[in-house]
Amino acid sequence: MKKNLKRRAQAGVTLIEMMVVVTIIALFAALVLPKMMNQADRAKVTKAHADINGFETALGSYKLDTGTFPTTDQGLQALRAKPDGVENWQGPYVQKDIGNDPWNHPYVYHYPGDHGDEPDIISYGLDGQPGGDGYNADIVSWKN
Repeated sequence: MKKNLKRRAQAGVTLIEMMVVVTIIALFAALVLPKMMNQADRAKVTKAHADINGFETALGSYKLDTGTFPTTDQGLQALRAKPDGVENWQGPYVQKDIGNDPWNHPYVYHYPGDHGDEPDIISYGLDGQPGGDGYNADIVSWKN
């Protein structure tokens, strides 16, 4: 009987041991989590650049077929559905619906654009507002 009691006492985990384990996990999380969050933000910037590049490619095909880029009013949706009055539309030019940017804000499209003969495509970044620094900075087609 004493052997069984002794085994039970040795089989348990003490409160101090649990606190040490929790402290180690907390320290690990404090060191690793910020780096992982930074990677997620960088991945969103990369995705926005890739989306804009994809839109530019699709817009090039649209222009080859129709002779012009979609107007600002027609927007990027013209890559998925034929706009009224457009001849020689051979789309859809993108496989998926035109979604929001990685921060869930709509992409901004202007044609004619303010930065050359190509349309302007903009993601306003994390804050969804023009301008900004870091992850709040605009991601634009004319600097891609």
